[in-house]
Amino acid sequence: MTVDLELPDWLTPAQGDVIVSLAERNDAAHGDDLLGLVLSGSAARDVATEHSDLDVIVVLTDEAAAGRSTAKSREVDEIVDSWSELQAVGAFGTEDWWYRWSYAWTPVLLDRTGGEVTRAVLRQATLSPAEADGILIDHDRLDGWLNFAYRALKGDRDGRPLETRLDAAESVPWLLDVVFAMAGRVRPYNKYLPWELRTHPLDGWAADDLLGLVERTLEGDVGAIRETFARVRPACSSYDASRGHTRTTDMVEGWGEELRIFEPRAG
Repeated sequence: MTVDLELPDWLTPAQGDVIVSLAERNDAAHGDDLLGLVLSGSAARDVATEHSDLDVIVVLTDEAAAGRSTAKSREVDEIVDSWSELQAVGAFGTEDWWYRWSYAWTPVLLDRTGGEVTRAVLRQATLSPAEADGILIDHDRLDGWLNFAYRALKGDRDGRPLETRLDAAESVPWLLDVVFAMAGRVRPYNKYLPWELRTHPLDGWAADDLLGLVERTLEGDVGAIRETFARVRPACSSYDASRGHTRTTDMVEGWGEELRIFEPRAG
């Protein structure tokens, strides 16, 4: 039986054949219990290489999914999601959180739920306002970034280049959590960071600007840290205005006189 799929036009004929075969096999095995198919991984973002396989998420009813597990072959990883699992939104810091970005910018190949699968996929990669606040404030990602950045600046001031580089590098994941949370998006896996920034830009952060700051920070360039702070501070004001509170601004300004070390240095 033919399954009506929406295949991205960048897939090769061979990739398309693999997906069609997978869809027909699952349709024959599960019938109406097959709710949807979602393409993930490199192929979903049109960045596959000769070493890439296909990652296809098979969404089944809870009953049908109970007897299934992920199947791997040379050509395709067939990942089974129950309907309940797809709808469950993992909290920041949990194991389920780690998987949420795998749904970001993914083509939904089949949706037999009148759009509910598509909406659930989008929800996985999107932060609610409360989630964004939680990441920035309750989970201390903003304050944590400031802490590591501050330590790097102190290390540089005190003539400790190794310590400066270590703290600068440690600050980067916290920074990325901050800028993506402010945009209401789950931070991408490192592999996909340049792709996402260039393909789906963040407001206020040109891709090359942010990537340049990240690269310089990883090298221990304290000038990059100060430049980043000069952009994060007003970004907090804008974020707070959109949320109707002052929580991120209050967190930054709560550092008081310690913020002077973030001021630009002559020369």
